[in-house]
Amino acid sequence: MIAKLVSALVLAACCVAGGRRALHYLQLESYQLPGYMKSLRRNPVRAFWPGVAVAAVGGACVLAGLPAPIRLPLTAAAAVAIYLALRAQGAKKPLVFTERVKRLLLIELLLCAVIEAALIAAPLPAILLPALSPLLLALAALCAQPMEKRIAKQFMDDARRRLDASPGLVRIGITGSYGKTSTKFLLRDILSVRYNVLATPSSFNTPMGVTRVIREELTGAHQVFIAEMGARHVGDIRELVELVHPTIGLLTSVGPQHLDTFGTIERVRDTKYELIEGLPQDGLAVFARDGAICDELYARCPLERKYCPGDLIAADDPVCGPWGTRFTLRDVRTGETAACETRLLGEHAIANLLLCCTTARAMGMTLSEIAAGVARCHAVEHRLELLQGAGGVTIIDDAFNANPAGAQAALRVLSSFPGRRIIVTPGMVELGGEEERFNRAFGEQMADSADVAILVGRRHTQPIADGLTSRGFDPANLHVVGSLQESTALLGTMMRPGDVVLYENDLPDNYAE
Repeated sequence: MIAKLVSALVLAACCVAGGRRALHYLQLESYQLPGYMKSLRRNPVRAFWPGVAVAAVGGACVLAGLPAPIRLPLTAAAAVAIYLALRAQGAKKPLVFTERVKRLLLIELLLCAVIEAALIAAPLPAILLPALSPLLLALAALCAQPMEKRIAKQFMDDARRRLDASPGLVRIGITGSYGKTSTKFLLRDILSVRYNVLATPSSFNTPMGVTRVIREELTGAHQVFIAEMGARHVGDIRELVELVHPTIGLLTSVGPQHLDTFGTIERVRDTKYELIEGLPQDGLAVFARDGAICDELYARCPLERKYCPGDLIAADDPVCGPWGTRFTLRDVRTGETAACETRLLGEHAIANLLLCCTTARAMGMTLSEIAAGVARCHAVEHRLELLQGAGGVTIIDDAFNANPAGAQAALRVLSSFPGRRIIVTPGMVELGGEEERFNRAFGEQMADSADVAILVGRRHTQPIADGLTSRGFDPANLHVVGSLQESTALLGTMMRPGDVVLYENDLPDNYAE
């Protein structure tokens, strides 16, 4: 009996080890099973081969007639070796063993142990079970959902209590298809001239991410709390609004982002508008001026205090260069002006900046305070970030951008630079059925802005290559590589002083080919 229990636990541990990469995919998908299953379908070989390799070693031991005391250690050794090899591989966003991951692994281990105990009388099926590790992980995640929901509710209730303990706190929500993170940090820098501001870090924009910031970082000294609000499904923003209860809402954009989960642009629009719907009657709503959906939502908004850039203040005479952007900030009502300079690049960044300046002005800040805040602003890491590379090469790092509008803005910035212009990109994802069309259009636009194109990922970038060639782009200057590492090696052989290199988007590990 004890021998069978030990065997079941050893084989269950082999299943867990074989699912390490799948666990990484699940975390990258924010533990959402629909997205996780898409990752498995997109990367079946990468997801399944570790578990299959463990099962192959064990199966070979069974077929060779090795007894359990020999085949189990050999199978376990193979599982450990594969696990360590996977852990040693670099990742753009490494797997983090959070408390949630630890709970999930324990549930997976117990689940697999039960299944292995039921199969233990049939050595071959039992030892082949690790081949199904990604699916067993999905089953464990499904079993864990009720418990995780209860834990999440407890944490969120505590976060609400902490917010309620600061009745004078100004709560600001920021959402949009793109530009959320950049706008959040720009607004933080500007408001910090007058207020003690806490903003959610990095791209923390989920209910649990925002909850964690409130519980761990919010203090009674903070006067303003800025929460970035992300969404992949209808109702996601509403859940965040119910958590934060913002009195000010900023809408940065509405576009074809996450169409693989939303399905239609209309659902994207309605979900982003959930922030505005959740504001109180005396709240403040600030909309991007896009000549499209944001303007439509501005007209729909019933609040008395609603503004677009240009309603309160405007940015006149912008001038861009390798040093950044200069412009004149003008109060539309009084005519007062203030000179501004920032390291930000491109009209897209300045549009986000003006959105923040409008919010600050509506909150009562003076033009001189706003100008001082603008001077503090700098590009968010990996978002049109201007860097000086080695050997006289200029780097424009836009690796976190992943949407059509932002890609167009980045190309316009690239085209404004002198010297040979090089772009390195894997293209865009999460655009649903429109993905191929948008990537082909990206290639067509790229042909007018870049002299050299390095495309990362042979399958996914084919529409970009088609767009480039359709515009007569020189095939000798079009390079397709398999990874970012290969692109770096290729760049090392071709770069010369005066070159400008734009890194446009960098797909997460669950999109690696």
